[in-house]
Amino acid sequence: MKAVVRMREAGGGRIRQQQESAILQAAERVFARGGFQGATMAEIAREAGLSKSNVHYYFGTKADVYRAVLANILRLWLAETDRITAEADPRDALSHYIQAKMRLSAQRPEASRVFANELLHGAPEIGNFLRETLREQVEDKAEIVQGWVQAGRIAPVDPVHLFISLWALTQTYADFEVQVCAVLGRRALGTLDHRRATAHVLNLVLRGCGLDDEGGRTEIAREGQDA
Repeated sequence: MKAVVRMREAGGGRIRQQQESAILQAAERVFARGGFQGATMAEIAREAGLSKSNVHYYFGTKADVYRAVLANILRLWLAETDRITAEADPRDALSHYIQAKMRLSAQRPEASRVFANELLHGAPEIGNFLRETLREQVEDKAEIVQGWVQAGRIAPVDPVHLFISLWALTQTYADFEVQVCAVLGRRALGTLDHRRATAHVLNLVLRGCGLDDEGGRTEIAREGQDA
């Protein structure tokens, strides 16, 4: 009997996780389109393919859904700094972070737009997180980068502004996709566009850090011929 109960609890846990994940993904798209004020629980439910009451069962209010979406986005982004350690190879660590952020901009552009919209409105929900947790994490990673500089492993850079620049370089392809498409003459950014953009950002940052990336330059040249 106990085994049956445990199996039921496990099954219920999986269902809850799946439902919550579906709601958060749907809410991400809805908030990206209309912002917090323009979104409704009914629209989030339709996007998730669930009833409105089901959404309210997992998240009591629209604000609860919004906070959960933001928390999910931040977890995704901050996880990608794990490779930046004192012992890591600077080229590998920075390349991994850049490629991961560019991949998220390509695969989850709505997440970036929700985050950007929150910031444009003064970060009412995540202001404390930015001033405390994010600042602390950036300071920790900046100290590692400064250690690389002092050891002569990378060229002198401002460690904090390096991260600020990385955010701007990578997230612009999601936040300002319309502008990028207009300049490139595209209706939407395709796989080749994202690959070329990633190679360009890699080259720009690695060369600025004194870590020339011959492979990336070759990729840009080759893809330029294919375009």
